[in-house]
Amino acid sequence: MAFLPEPPQRHGAAPAGPDVAVLLCNLGTPDAPDAPALRRYLAQFLADPRVVEIPRLIWLVILHGIILRIRPAKSAAKYATVWTPEGSPLKVWTEKQAKLLQGRLGVRVAMAMRYGQPAIAATLDALKRDGVRRVLVLPAYPQYSGATTASVIDDVARWTLQTRHLPELRFINRYHDEPGYIAALAQTVREHWQREGRGDKLVMSFHGMPERTLHLGDPYHCECLKTGRLLAESLGLKDGEWLVTFQSRFGKAKWLEPYTEPSLVKLAKGGLKTVDVICPGFAADCLETLEEIDQEARAAFLAAGGQRFAYIPCLNDHPAGIKALAKLAERHLQGWTTEAPHPDTLALQRQRALAAGAKQ
Repeated sequence: MAFLPEPPQRHGAAPAGPDVAVLLCNLGTPDAPDAPALRRYLAQFLADPRVVEIPRLIWLVILHGIILRIRPAKSAAKYATVWTPEGSPLKVWTEKQAKLLQGRLGVRVAMAMRYGQPAIAATLDALKRDGVRRVLVLPAYPQYSGATTASVIDDVARWTLQTRHLPELRFINRYHDEPGYIAALAQTVREHWQREGRGDKLVMSFHGMPERTLHLGDPYHCECLKTGRLLAESLGLKDGEWLVTFQSRFGKAKWLEPYTEPSLVKLAKGGLKTVDVICPGFAADCLETLEEIDQEARAAFLAAGGQRFAYIPCLNDHPAGIKALAKLAERHLQGWTTEAPHPDTLALQRQRALAAGAKQ
């Protein structure tokens, strides 16, 4: 196995800052809302065996022979409806989260995407070049799933396989029941109610997964239900005043139920006039929240007889959400020095290294 060249090492050189960093990882986004960019993005995303768990050869034939010929243009049209002057909403919000976390933690916080740019491997390379020796990997997924959290860990592991001098690595797997996270979600709901009034029911829509993943041992379904229950308890909601649903189905297989849009249609046809919808499984607003929920699901609910549909944004850069992530990171950073080394210490290290025969 060939390893990539290591960055030049100069003994006693001052790092760019503390040698500890947090790597905030989200799912990813295309570079632009057009078909070529979507084709590149979907080719990487849908080729991940963690995402699509069917026989590899069969799936790759379907992916490249059918899906990547049809879906990119359709997906690009959807992305175009939520694209901002600064770029993809997911990337914009994740960059803001990283900047705000860095301000709270006092260590470097780098942002990376599992699919698309900036890539995890390239970001880890950059951290190494800047003298970082300890990295806390924080996937921006509150609920653990093999298709999301584990895929981030896979990508970090692939990077380690081609890296000679590895940093210390720690991983955060989940924060679905963290008190600060639940409190932040509840605060955004209450703030929305104070501004807009309260709907007849609160629907909590999580990203869907094939039902078979539950039977194969993935904890995602259970963690979504726990998040929903804890949020309802925090808000003082009674049975019947809230509902957990699952969105973003793909393909013909059975996915986790109940499905979001059909549930909203059923509620409207049953006489429910107003509904509030929140997506607690997304750390930042993206295509799945802004287009699928705030556009498509809204239209379906209103067309079925509903009178008011209110979408409650993700935590994004909300101070309570950033505080919750910072507290989570602080706990996992314990034991690692987060202060830059003193210049005198570095000078002594260099003196000793040169005396022992180091060249630079």
